[in-house]
Amino acid sequence: MGIKSALPKYEIYFYNTVLCLATLWAGSWVLDVSSSGANRKAFKPSVKPGWSYFGRKRDSADLEWVMWFSTFREHILFALAGHVLFAKICSMLAPKHRSLVYMVYGMLAVWTSLGWTYVTLILSHCILLYSVSLVKIRWLCFVTGLCTLATFKCEPFVSWQAGFVDGDFDLRHVFFYGGCGFTIMRCMSFALENCERKDGNYSILELLKYNFYLPFFYFGRFYVQANKSDLSRKEWGLWNISLHGLTHLGVVIMVDLLFHFMYILTIPTDLKLLKHSSDWALVGLAYFNLVYDWV
Repeated sequence: MGIKSALPKYEIYFYNTVLCLATLWAGSWVLDVSSSGANRKAFKPSVKPGWSYFGRKRDSADLEWVMWFSTFREHILFALAGHVLFAKICSMLAPKHRSLVYMVYGMLAVWTSLGWTYVTLILSHCILLYSVSLVKIRWLCFVTGLCTLATFKCEPFVSWQAGFVDGDFDLRHVFFYGGCGFTIMRCMSFALENCERKDGNYSILELLKYNFYLPFFYFGRFYVQANKSDLSRKEWGLWNISLHGLTHLGVVIMVDLLFHFMYILTIPTDLKLLKHSSDWALVGLAYFNLVYDWV
């Protein structure tokens, strides 16, 4: 009990070798099915023209992936690149106002992507839950947050709130529910923090700074970190940032290559083709879909 021991290195190398060989073998079967079925009638709605210099068509069955790299490509570059640049400039010129710049830039990014009416809806959730937090009753914050979430499943609230999102793009509902849902969860978290505070209340400005910080799934002590004026980079900090950036870029390129050579999302929709596919092809499809979901 309590004793931990690592596997021998040669055994780990053996397992990794077997996994890589099996993946390559299964991948070759999936590649064969993808190439032979590229012109099938069932593939036409999803397999679209891709990288012409490779002479390959592209699997576009995942609407979310396609949307991020077509309609919202400019928004991603604007939002994330601008966030880094403005944060760096502000850190050098006015580090005490860094969190305020994050808030303003985040609101502008959401406004340009989804419209000012959507920002108004988000602000209404923030104001409501902040007002409740002033009472300093934790169960009331929970109930208010849960009731607000419930409005997204009840008519006429669903139709009324959905009208706040501009545009008719395919992922409109994802941004609507995702943005509002996570806003309410963040506001509930902030409200509970405010209930625990003994000396007065946080200002609503702090809630807006927290909510509109662009990395929406930010975890950690936001208030302390965002309002820290003494900024210093850890040793090898820039190298680690560059390494992670290159890693993410490599993953994006790898997934796009996968969609050009292996139609892992379109093949499962063609039941006739699946019936005549080998077991190795089916195993490969299951494995690659699992890895893609994880990525």
